[in-house]
Amino acid sequence: MDLLARREHSRVELARKLSRKGFATELSAPVLDQLAADGLLDESRFVESFVSSRVRRGQGPVRIGAELRQRGVAEDTRDEGVAGAEVDWVARARETQRAKFGKAPPADYREWARQARFLQYRGFTTAQIRAALGEPPGQG
Repeated sequence: MDLLARREHSRVELARKLSRKGFATELSAPVLDQLAADGLLDESRFVESFVSSRVRRGQGPVRIGAELRQRGVAEDTRDEGVAGAEVDWVARARETQRAKFGKAPPADYREWARQARFLQYRGFTTAQIRAALGEPPGQG
């Protein structure tokens, strides 16, 4: 209960933490089942909270989905959570780019590529990056 009081957890994440603290899977599984039945452990609520926090950090849908996968969230729940976030990903990519590099557009191809790599690392798709940065300046 102490772990759930701090923040939402996925079932797999909570099971891992309990295992690290020395609780046997045979003992923790029924407890996790009961927490889920009581509504205290809710995967959808965890995904919603997680996606919201990562969007505020300037992360894109690809990275958010990968982090949810690492936390053991099922693919359909991940996809629904990211799609249901109602985020304008292009605008979010643009805001993230401007926070890091300022308002001026990339002056040359090299700078455009550097900014594109940054946005890709943050988890935005190629289409979102191109829409946020515009087409690359002529290579020269």
